[in-house]
Amino acid sequence: MHDIVQRARSAQRDWERVPIRERAAIARRFSRLVYRHQTEILDSIQHETLKNRLSAFEEAVDAAQLAHFYGRRATGFLRPSRRKGAIPFLTRAIEYHRPVGVVGVITPWNYPFTLPASDVIPALIAGNSVVLLPDAATPATADIVERLLLEAGLPKGVLTIVHGGGRVHGDALVAEADFIMFTGSTAVGRTVAEKCAARLIGFSGELGGKNPMLVLSDADVSAAARAAVRSCFSNSGQLCVSIERIYVVNELHDRFLTEFSEQVRDMKLGAGSDWEIDMGPLISVAQFERVFSQVADAVARGAHVVVGGKPRPDLAPTFFEPTILTGVTDDMSLGAGETFGPVVAVYRVVDDTEAIRRANSSEYGLNASLWTRRDGSVSQEIRSGTVTVNEGFSASWASHGAPMGGVKSSGMGRRHGRDGILKYTEAQTVATQRLFGIAPVGTQSNYSYSKMLNRLLAVWNRLS
Repeated sequence: MHDIVQRARSAQRDWERVPIRERAAIARRFSRLVYRHQTEILDSIQHETLKNRLSAFEEAVDAAQLAHFYGRRATGFLRPSRRKGAIPFLTRAIEYHRPVGVVGVITPWNYPFTLPASDVIPALIAGNSVVLLPDAATPATADIVERLLLEAGLPKGVLTIVHGGGRVHGDALVAEADFIMFTGSTAVGRTVAEKCAARLIGFSGELGGKNPMLVLSDADVSAAARAAVRSCFSNSGQLCVSIERIYVVNELHDRFLTEFSEQVRDMKLGAGSDWEIDMGPLISVAQFERVFSQVADAVARGAHVVVGGKPRPDLAPTFFEPTILTGVTDDMSLGAGETFGPVVAVYRVVDDTEAIRRANSSEYGLNASLWTRRDGSVSQEIRSGTVTVNEGFSASWASHGAPMGGVKSSGMGRRHGRDGILKYTEAQTVATQRLFGIAPVGTQSNYSYSKMLNRLLAVWNRLS
């Protein structure tokens, strides 16, 4: 890894000298190439992850739109900015954003195209080189990201992919890179963050989630029930921002559960490239066993299966039905911990206040879905990095101009927006002093200097 990072560091020195507008243009060309090669990308995503066609499509489109966003906006984000100087008219202060150097990116298997693209592209536009560790289960899809970036004009050597995944190469990359962007579990994220802290390098992590949906007293129940299907079961529930717990106020609970259950029973399940399949299999035997064991534990401890709850080997070896449970408690492994599969627990609550309290009771705080006809003021009571009002997660995730990330045990740092590119830079202030310095002039006494500076600053403060 040492030699790989050193080569990336050498390439970065030349890449940084390329004007920002030219670096951004590569992202725009990449965006167009994603649409041009969409069928190939979807085929690769489905082959490696087994997800349904629509989920693969959403992933590819998300990557293309994010690249377009940064291709258009990055120049403005990175442009030098004039700041207020120490002494009016005599001090000029300019803020610059310099690349950190070599960015290490570690991505998981659940979104093998959009997650590498979302992290690599802003890091590259900011003037860094990147060493990418895609998950060992999804190497081919990550290779397409690199190939299309090269076709878009990225110089060779600026992006390096090392296959084998974070389990094999993660420690070595953390020991060499200048910044780490990690997506994965909270447990591993804490370890990576500690190692970055020991080296005093930057770290950003999108970690676990146990995301709540709140169906409040003034909610549109039918709309919430329809949206809950996609919010819980997109990508077979293998999505860090998907909904895993739903709190419904007492007077709406039965109607919501009935309509939600009917919607889930009508889902088209299967494997393959049929566009009308609503949910596909889980990616692996290990993931299947994790989901199966959590559901089995919950049922054994008293949870009730409303819909689903069973494997479907007739559809695929790793297929687990979309599942709705009630009676789930925090002492169950499914109750407090992240499932990362097609399982959701529905809870009856007394009122809006209890829904908000229980939503906030988790150690996680990545995304929350809030269903209400109010103006959104309730969202400020939710302790979560993103709150999606009258939608599940797509509205917040796909708003690429707005920052996205978690609080509490769900991570630190942000993707998307201004924050998502500036985190790959170091702010540098260049202050230029004119005429005379910030000190007594010539034979001027310290006391005389203090009186003069007080008068000057008093005038400036009134004007500014």
